[in-house]
Amino acid sequence: MTAAPAILRNSITDTEAEMRITLAAAFRVAHHLGWNDTINNHIAAKVPDEPDAFLMNPVGLGWHEIRACDLIKSDFEGNYRTDTTMKLAPAGYNFHSAILREVPDVNCTLHIHAPSTVVVSALEDGFQFYDQGACALYDDLGYHDFEGLAQEAEEAPRIIRDLGSKKALIMRNHGALTVGRTVGEAFYFMRRLVDACDLQAKLMSMGSKARTVPVEIQKFTKSQMDKRRAGKPYGRLDWEMYFRLADQIDPAFKTL
Repeated sequence: MTAAPAILRNSITDTEAEMRITLAAAFRVAHHLGWNDTINNHIAAKVPDEPDAFLMNPVGLGWHEIRACDLIKSDFEGNYRTDTTMKLAPAGYNFHSAILREVPDVNCTLHIHAPSTVVVSALEDGFQFYDQGACALYDDLGYHDFEGLAQEAEEAPRIIRDLGSKKALIMRNHGALTVGRTVGEAFYFMRRLVDACDLQAKLMSMGSKARTVPVEIQKFTKSQMDKRRAGKPYGRLDWEMYFRLADQIDPAFKTL
């Protein structure tokens, strides 16, 4: 698979260029964190100055090599607005585009099959709240049953239904999905979810009964977190750090 040539800069707006660079950084850092080392899974984001268009990674590129110029811009009818020979994956396009089109205030979607998220997705009792970080997901985590490859058009409305107004979704026997008003917010909630699943898997391996955080303390802790942010998106400062990390790993992600 050959990446796209870097010829976009003079044919896109500054707003689109900024979103492409932001999204490319998310792929690089997600790979660095071990969330995905394949050509599968997706992160998608609306183009801020084109409300009927979004950006997503094409089939065939690993997350470690994605550059801003490699992202495909598509409308919600599947018409590409990027001059490219590359394609979007049917399953990824199906539910990412549907969520971005239908769910208010969602501007970014992030889906992975990180091992610990798949482990927890397969547990009958599901996700458990074992630490402070997990409390960020209190009342913000839903479940969607596995139906096969998520490329069937009729499954997308059920994913949207199960997500509701939440920021995170465990896709049973499959993986994890988070959404956000910003790329940074979707990334923040995925970090909280992956870290909590990692912890849960480790605790399960200990063979001892683990103590969960009481529900009333989960609720209180989340209210403390919400109060700190005063209605603003989660993850703003975290994302600034992650962006610097992407630049340190390989600044080529910003290529347009």
